[in-house]
Amino acid sequence: MTARGAEVLDREDARRLALCSAGLLAPGEQGLPARARGGGLRPGEPHFEYWGHEASWLPLRLFPVFEFRRRAFRHHPWWGDVIGKHRKLARDLLERIEAEGPLRSADLEGRGSRGWWDLKVSRKVAAALWSSGELAIRERVGFQRSFDLTERVIPAALRAERVSERAALERLALLALRGHGWASTATLVQTWRLSRHREGLVAALRRLESRGELVACHLETGAGRKAGWILPADLERVDRLRRLRPRRDVGVLLSPFDPLLWDRARVQLLFGFEQILEIFKPAAKRKYGYYCLPVLAGDQLVARLDLKAHRARGRLEVLARHEEDAGRPELHRTSKAEIARATDAALARYAAALGLAVQRP
Repeated sequence: MTARGAEVLDREDARRLALCSAGLLAPGEQGLPARARGGGLRPGEPHFEYWGHEASWLPLRLFPVFEFRRRAFRHHPWWGDVIGKHRKLARDLLERIEAEGPLRSADLEGRGSRGWWDLKVSRKVAAALWSSGELAIRERVGFQRSFDLTERVIPAALRAERVSERAALERLALLALRGHGWASTATLVQTWRLSRHREGLVAALRRLESRGELVACHLETGAGRKAGWILPADLERVDRLRRLRPRRDVGVLLSPFDPLLWDRARVQLLFGFEQILEIFKPAAKRKYGYYCLPVLAGDQLVARLDLKAHRARGRLEVLARHEEDAGRPELHRTSKAEIARATDAALARYAAALGLAVQRP
C-alpha cells in the first residue's frame, strides 16, 4: 500500500520483517534451506572493538567508516580533553605499549609490579586513546581488554582508507536498516548513537531515498501512522513473510541484550511487549525479576523467565515465570495453552543446552 508517496506496513509485517532481519525465524521461514543453522559464533571475517551501538565487536572492514567518530572523540564525550590534561601520562602509556607490547586493563589497576598509575586517571586516558584511535583492542580475555598500538592491530590498507562523514552516515544507515527491517529515523539514530549527527543522518537518508537505495515507509500502529524507512528488497520480502504460518507453541529464550530488544519503545510498538531490565532495581521494586529472558514463539513474545543455574547441583531453578495475556491484540491467534507449551519448550531447550535439570518452583 502507498500513502502520499510512502509505503505502508502493519505491525505484523514489521514484526516478521524485524525477526527475519535478525535471523530469528526458522530457516525455512527465511527462505533458507531447512537444514541451515547458525555459525556457532564463528565470525566470517576479523573484527575490531569500537563504539558501535555500545562498545562492540565490529567487522574490520568498518574501521575506516568510523573515522568521523574517532576524530570527534579526540575530545572525549564523557571526560572532555582528558588526553590534553594528562599529556605526559598519555605519552608514557603509548611509549610503554610500544616497548613492552599489549597492556591489559589489569595493568592499569595498581595490582602487581606493573601497576604504577592512578586508577581513575590511567584508565580514562587509555580509554580515551582507544576512542580517538591511537590505541586499539587486540583481544579480550574475560572482561579484560588488551590495549595495543593501532598500527599493530588494524591493517595498513584500512588505516589509510578515507571515508567522509557524509559517506559513512549513508553506510551506517543502510547497515542499520538491514538489521532492523523497518525502522524510524529515531531508531536509526540510536542504533549507532548518532544523536550529535542527527542532522547529517537525516540528510543521508534523503540522499539514499533519492537514489532509490531505501524507501520511505509508514507503520500503521492502530493509533495513527509512524514514519520510517525500509530497503526495497525488504518490501518484496514482506509479501512472502505474510504467507508464513509460524509455529507458536515452540519457544526459544532471548537474552535481554539481544539486538531485537534493546530499543524498548520499538519492542512495545511491534510486539506489545514490555521489555524492562531490572538488574539495577532493589528486589522489592522489581516487577518481573532480576534477569528475565523473554520467550519468542513464532513471531510473538509470549512470556519471560527469571532463572538461576545451580551448576554444582545440576539444577536450573525457575525463580519467576510470567506468561503474557493471550487476550492481547498481538496474541490474538495464540491460545493460553500454546503460550504455556512454548514457554515449557524454551525452558527445556535452555536447560538441555546447559546440561541442567529444571527445578520448578
